[in-house]
Amino acid sequence: MRLKPVDVVDTISPEDFRKNYYQPSTPLVIKDLAKSWPAYTKWDWDYFKDVVGNKQVGIYNNVKSDAYTPINKADDYTTFGDYIDMIRSGPAAWRIFLFNIFNHAPQLANDFTWPENLMKGFVKRVPMLFTGGQGSITHMHFDIDLSHILHTQFLGKKRVLLFPYTEQHKLYRKPYEVLSLADFSNYSDPSKSKVNKQDFPALELVNGLEVILEHGDTLFMPGGYWHHMEYLESGFAMSLRALQPSLSGKLKGAWNIVGMRNIDTLMKKTVPIWWYNYKKEKIFKAAEKELSLQAV
Repeated sequence: MRLKPVDVVDTISPEDFRKNYYQPSTPLVIKDLAKSWPAYTKWDWDYFKDVVGNKQVGIYNNVKSDAYTPINKADDYTTFGDYIDMIRSGPAAWRIFLFNIFNHAPQLANDFTWPENLMKGFVKRVPMLFTGGQGSITHMHFDIDLSHILHTQFLGKKRVLLFPYTEQHKLYRKPYEVLSLADFSNYSDPSKSKVNKQDFPALELVNGLEVILEHGDTLFMPGGYWHHMEYLESGFAMSLRALQPSLSGKLKGAWNIVGMRNIDTLMKKTVPIWWYNYKKEKIFKAAEKELSLQAV
């Protein structure tokens, strides 16, 4: 993998953001965007336990999905309060994603400001909380609706690996899915890394970015950007999503949700092994084409 650091600024004008990052679809970390929000100092484990500690949540382990795995099926269930106690006590490779905490505690929406000076089209009914214990991993994927994301880290540190959508075949994207067949777990640690360059040789060609997010950092992830996240410490983040500005972008996101995902779910239920093998063949043919183009 060929990796460069993500650009980092303390602040940025709306004009510079749109010209240099939003329009060319380039990731950026803005360090001070969230520091004026009440959430920056108010949101912590104890506060969340008080407001939503009794709510039932699905939690997810680090095991990658296989031919039978339904999309977004939780590996276990617990209360949010018990989950917080578990991940606060030490390393715990369990995470929560797409938890709309605001449905249960709408007053939390008063603790931050939608940054509409930077971009429009925010889907205000679905700000989402992402929580992970130290050692938990969000495997390589892109967001299915192709939304632009402002992802603000609150507690803890998290390492993020990013790739443009156009690198999908070098990343061994599964057809009809938003996931990579390759495992990027612990990619930065040679003694623990699961990146298998022998079985996935096109990974040597992929061009990407990486960054470590800390408390208050806001990462702009353009629509369709691949990302892999590893929790270096137990923590949580919030994602604010904005739809693609163009009609074609919105339609492609809608197709991914309504068409592509339903086709994949149906095939996994009816002929899972045949479907997995079919997709695997397509994956490696696409990667071999990338390798042959590089050799020319």
